[in-house]
Amino acid sequence: MKVKVIIHEAEEGGFCAEVPALPGCATQGDTFEELLQNLYEAIEGYLSVDIETIKTDDKTRILDIAV
Repeated sequence: MKVKVIIHEAEEGGFCAEVPALPGCATQGDTFEELLQNLYEAIEGYLSVDIETIKTDDKTRILDIAV
């Protein structure tokens, strides 16, 4: 999956970023490398779903797909 990310240099130093395709998904970092790591974690957290709360039966399938 590819998503566009908007990165801003913060006036007080460091960087902040937002992911327009994922409303509310944003993060920051003191360095560009830290920002990238935080972005991966923010996007993963945004897209993760707790399958424990999904009701399933023997006709239900749960798949992990890459897009």
